[in-house]
Amino acid sequence: MFQINDNYEKLPGSYLFSTIGKKVASYKEAYPEKDIIRLGIGDVTLPIAPAIVEAMLKAVVEMGTEEGFHGYAPDLGYEFLRSAIVKNDFEARGCNIEVDEIFVSDGAKSDSANIQELFSTNCRIGVCDPVYPVYVDSNVMAGRTGTYNSDTGTWSKVIYMPCVMENDFIPQLPKEVPDMIYLCFPNNPTGTTIPKAELQKWVNYANEKGSVIIYDAAYEAYITEEDVAHSIYECEGARNCAIELRSFSKNAGFTGVRLGYTVVPKDLKCGDVSLNRMWARRHGTKFNGAPYIIQRAGEAVYSQVGKIQLKEQVAYYMNNAGLIKKGLQEAGYTVFGGVNAPYIWLKTPGKMTSWEFFDYLLEEKGIVGTPGAGFGPSGEGYFRLTAFGSLENTVAAINRIKQM
Repeated sequence: MFQINDNYEKLPGSYLFSTIGKKVASYKEAYPEKDIIRLGIGDVTLPIAPAIVEAMLKAVVEMGTEEGFHGYAPDLGYEFLRSAIVKNDFEARGCNIEVDEIFVSDGAKSDSANIQELFSTNCRIGVCDPVYPVYVDSNVMAGRTGTYNSDTGTWSKVIYMPCVMENDFIPQLPKEVPDMIYLCFPNNPTGTTIPKAELQKWVNYANEKGSVIIYDAAYEAYITEEDVAHSIYECEGARNCAIELRSFSKNAGFTGVRLGYTVVPKDLKCGDVSLNRMWARRHGTKFNGAPYIIQRAGEAVYSQVGKIQLKEQVAYYMNNAGLIKKGLQEAGYTVFGGVNAPYIWLKTPGKMTSWEFFDYLLEEKGIVGTPGAGFGPSGEGYFRLTAFGSLENTVAAINRIKQM
């Protein structure tokens, strides 16, 4: 008789945002007349920028001609997109990244879940706490995390690096050395980040200890402060120890289009084994390439007009972030984030747990956010709101909260 991968059975409950979706759907069914403002899931709301739509339409027309038709995309991505990525995301910031170190995919979420396949199940992971759930859940599925303690919300073989108000949400270098270190800056969910000098310490630590850093830079387009790195490859020695994940979802509104890429430097090796070569082999075996139309859309992100239009969209969301942060502070909340990221992280009022505050906001004010406990044990007592809503809904949500 066949057997299942019983690591899936170890996962507690459903995926965080699936749970939220079910709660909201149940409430909406019970109270169909209620107007709900959704500031929970980090999904964008502005339409695709005109320069990108134009590129997609042009590519669609091409696909309808004999000379312009494209079938399977190259495994690693079309060179026109990979070259644009290298020039704009890395060369422009003084980072030494080559075209054959870029692997185009259907999004950073997929890559952040799949990248762990390169590593032995004996490797231990270190994660910031709170943390984007996919990092931990994908390693649970692989059998790398040990047993789950429902009382503490922790896994026995995971090294947790608490990020709380008392340490300014900055993870400390762990005494127990992880083999794989997951870092996300600007951070999801806290909306906070670290100076480049602090990131350099992590690179130095990883090189000294023989660890690999899996660096999620999905929100780099929202950075406003000068001393914050947009890429880990701005740090000396990062090519020897770091893999970087990038997304077109938040900077270009591709959440419904799907495009991302991963950077695996050729200098990153385990002994004589190249992780670049391993990822290329994995990519070629399990992925048929992002569609030509979507990659042409990605190329338009780096056009002069595209950059201007996307800068305006990022500014729109960051204006929302500023309004949320200011409004919550005026209402007496303790608030973080919203400066280098489109997320606001707040302390729940009184002695409310994060799920209690979720239920209260939904039932009393018709506002959907994300409970901090869903991101890990150190997220308890905190709550995340996103700036990805419309300006009108953002203003309405803050006015409702001020009336509490």
